[in-house]
Amino acid sequence: MTPRRRGAGRTDFRHALAAVWMLGIAGCAQSADPPSGDPFVRDFRALRPAVVLFTMKIPSDDRKRKGHFDDAYGSGVAVASGAWGTQILTVQHVIEDARQLRATLDDRRSVPARVVAADEKRDVALVEIAVPNRPVARLGSTRGLEPGTQVGVAGYPIPDEFEDERLGTKSSLFAGRVSSIRRDSLELDLPVIPGESGGPVFDAQSGLVIGLAESRFDDEKAIGFGVPIEDAKAFLKGRLHS
Repeated sequence: MTPRRRGAGRTDFRHALAAVWMLGIAGCAQSADPPSGDPFVRDFRALRPAVVLFTMKIPSDDRKRKGHFDDAYGSGVAVASGAWGTQILTVQHVIEDARQLRATLDDRRSVPARVVAADEKRDVALVEIAVPNRPVARLGSTRGLEPGTQVGVAGYPIPDEFEDERLGTKSSLFAGRVSSIRRDSLELDLPVIPGESGGPVFDAQSGLVIGLAESRFDDEKAIGFGVPIEDAKAFLKGRLHS
C-alpha cells in the first residue's frame, strides 16, 4: 500500500473549500451588477457616462438683486469626442447668458466649458470642453414614434438640493412614456425637474436619444417635453468636430 502523506487530505479539502469560496465570491459579484436582462437598465447604463451636469452663474431675475448673478444648473449629453476634446448637446435656455460655465463628468470631475453655438428658436446649443475621448450618445429618430412609447429622461434634478442634503452629485433616471407627438415637441407624461433640462430623452427599447428634455409650463410641472432630436441634428449639421 502506498503510504499517505500527512496533511494531504486536509490540503485537498482546503483547495476544494477555496474553490467553492471563490465561486461564491464570483456569484456575489455577478448578482451585485444591475440586471442586464432589462433593456431599460442596460440602455441607461450605457448612456450614463455621456450625461453631463452644467453649473454656471446667470443674471439674477430678482429686481432687488439687479446686476448680481445667481447659481444655475442644467444637463447635457456628449455627442462627439476625440483627441481634440468633447462636444455636448443641451438646450439653449440652460446656458443663456451663462458665466463661469463648467461641466461635471462622471458625477465628480468639473472642468471649464464654453458655448460653441446656440439656436434660440430651436432651443438647442452646443458646448465644448477640452477633455478628450469621452463616451458619446447614439442619436436616433422620432420617425415612427407613437404615444405610449416608453422613454427615459437622464439628467441632474435640483443638484444643489441634493448636495445640501449630503446626498451627493449623481445623475438620475426618470421613466415614462410619450404622451403626444406635437409640432416641434414631444410631450411626455413625466415632469422635467429643474436641472434636468438639456438631458437626453431616450427610447427605452433601443437606447437611442430621441430628444432633449425641457420644461415649458410653469403652472403645470407634471408635464414634460422634449426637443425632437431631428431639430438638434439640423442644428448640429456642420458644427460637429470631425
